[in-house]
Amino acid sequence: MSAEPPTGGGDRFSRRAFLGLAGAATATAGLVTAGQSFEILGPANLVAPRVAGRGPQGLPVNKTAAAAGVLDSATDAAWRLRLDGSDGSRALSRAELSALPQDTQVLPIACVEGWTTSATWTGVPLASLLAGVGGIGDRHVRLTSLEAGGAYRVSTMGPEFATDPRTLVALGLNGAPLDLDHGYPARIIAPARSGVLQTKWLAHIEVLP
Repeated sequence: MSAEPPTGGGDRFSRRAFLGLAGAATATAGLVTAGQSFEILGPANLVAPRVAGRGPQGLPVNKTAAAAGVLDSATDAAWRLRLDGSDGSRALSRAELSALPQDTQVLPIACVEGWTTSATWTGVPLASLLAGVGGIGDRHVRLTSLEAGGAYRVSTMGPEFATDPRTLVALGLNGAPLDLDHGYPARIIAPARSGVLQTKWLAHIEVLP
């Protein structure tokens, strides 16, 4: 008697088992990293590097001032924010920036590590600072950090961000002066801009030709 042809039942079981295991793994990964964006789930954040709502001034930090190598330069009394535009240049101390009209905005930070959280930022609208050196029109702006190196030490901001009234050179966070790890003495915060491009430890803002 000839053998019966295989029914394929074993293959179907294997596929079902594989799909079940894959689904369980995905759900588990989601659970253990959910604390990055939801503070209430922080205890489940077993492998993710940050927890929403935790960190200096209630905001996670993806790179500290020590890691960026700016502990001395960011706290140097001689620090000035240099602005360059078509009408000339300005160099402003933190005290001079603080004496300018301030604005407060609630804006989110969306980090490439996967967490997103909102905070209350206070500072000088970038557009008003740029107006003092000739404005930008439809030109781009280059932002440079005090960091000596790193992929995001320099970033370029389009006019859609630079002219947005919500974009700030931030000096304060959540009702207190900006923490060193969050970019003291000044940083950029703009709506709908990736966290790695929200330049911390600002040194130079330049309107490009």
